[in-house]
Amino acid sequence: MLRSLRLKDFAPEEEYVYLTYSLKNDKKEETKILLENYKVLLQKALDWLWDKTKVERREVKKSKKVFKKLKIQLPKKKEVYKTLRDELEKINVLASHYADKAISDAFSILKSWKRRAEKGQASLRKPRLKKVYVRVKSTLRKVEGKSVRITVRPYEYITFSWSNTWFSRRIKGLELGEPVIKEDKVYLPFRYKLPRTTPIDFLSVDTNLYTLDAYDGDKFVTFSIKELYSLKYGMQLKMGRIRSFASKHTKKGKELMRKYSHRERNRVLDYVHKFVNSLLEMYPLALFAVEKLDKQKMFDEANDSLSKKISRTVWRTLHRVLRYKAPLYGSFVKEVDPYLTSRSCPRCGWVSRKVGRTFRCERCGFTLDRQLNASLNIYLKMCGFPYIRDIPRVWVGVIPLKGRRRRNGAMPRDFGEVQGLRINMKYYEIL
Repeated sequence: MLRSLRLKDFAPEEEYVYLTYSLKNDKKEETKILLENYKVLLQKALDWLWDKTKVERREVKKSKKVFKKLKIQLPKKKEVYKTLRDELEKINVLASHYADKAISDAFSILKSWKRRAEKGQASLRKPRLKKVYVRVKSTLRKVEGKSVRITVRPYEYITFSWSNTWFSRRIKGLELGEPVIKEDKVYLPFRYKLPRTTPIDFLSVDTNLYTLDAYDGDKFVTFSIKELYSLKYGMQLKMGRIRSFASKHTKKGKELMRKYSHRERNRVLDYVHKFVNSLLEMYPLALFAVEKLDKQKMFDEANDSLSKKISRTVWRTLHRVLRYKAPLYGSFVKEVDPYLTSRSCPRCGWVSRKVGRTFRCERCGFTLDRQLNASLNIYLKMCGFPYIRDIPRVWVGVIPLKGRRRRNGAMPRDFGEVQGLRINMKYYEIL
C-alpha cells in the first residue's frame, strides 16, 4: 500500500493535445482487404463476449414504490482475454496485433451499450456493426519522413503520405499517434506537448439561446451567437422541405438529405471554430467555466415552443470545441453544475422560486439581469465560494457588484450600476 503512494518524481506530468487531420484514402483496394478482415475479427469477438454477458432485472423499492432496475454484467477482460485471443487467431489472416485491437474495440462497444441500456436509452439486443474503421496500434505503423507505413500482414504494407497537404507545416516536429483508417478517409492524430502555464484571467460563461453572457471578475461581456441560431433555423426549414420531397422521391430524397445534412454540419462547425478562435485570442491564458448542460432534461421540462428553440442550439459543440482548442492557447476549461445558477443570489445564497428577465433577491434586495446573475454564480462556483444561507446579511459577492449604500441604511441599487459594466460583443467585432 505504501509503495503505491510513493511519488516517482516531484515534477508534474506532461500533458498533450491531439491535433487530427484527414487524408483522402487513395488506396481503397488495399484498405478494403484490411477493413473486411478486421470486421470479421471484431464481429467474432463481439459475438463471443455477448454470449458471456449477463442481464438481470431487479425490483427496487423507493418511497413505497417499486421500480425495475436493470443490471448488466460484462465478462472481465483479464479472465477471458487469453481464451478469446486464441479463438480469434484461428480465423485471423491479418497481423496478430489486430486480434488484440479487436478485443479492445469489442469491450469498448459493449461498455458503451451497457451505459446506455442501463439508462433506458438502448434496447437489450446485441449491438450491430455498421461502418467499421481500424485504429492502427503503434506497433503496426512506422513513420518515415512525411509518410506512415502500416502493416496489414507480415511483409505487406500500406503507405500514406502527407508531404503535399495543407497541414504539413503545422505538424512539423509533432509526433504521430494511432492512425484511423476508414473507407474514404484516413485520420492522422498528431501529439502536441502543452507548455506549463498558469491562467491569468478567469471567465465564467452562461450559455443562452442567442448570447453567451460572461463575467471576467471585472465586467460583464455579452457575445452574440444569434447568427449561429439563425443558421440552424434556416437549415431546419430547408431540411423540412427536403423531407417532404423525400417522401415522394425516395432515391433523390436520400441524396439531398445526405448533401444538406453535411452542408449544415460543415457550416455550423466553421462558425463555431472561428468564434472559439477569436474568443481564445481575446482571453489567452484564461480559465473558462462553462455549464455542464443536459439537453434531454431541458426537453422534459420545457414546452413545445421552447423545445423547438433548444433543438436549434449547438451548446455541446461549442463547449467541446472550446475544450479542445483552449490548451493550445494556454487556457483551461472547467465544467460547473448549472443547478440554480440563475435563481440564486450571489450575495446571500437565497433561492428565488420565480425568475423573469430580472432576478430580485427577497432577502437582501440584490437586483440583476437573470443571465448576468447566472454568469456571476458560475464564477463563484468556479472559484469555490460556498453560499452562506443561515446567517443573514452575509455578503459573498465580488467587489464590482457591491454597489453604493444609501445614507439611510437601505440596500444598494445594483441593477443600473452593473448594467453599466456590461459590454456587448458581436460576431463581426471579435473576428
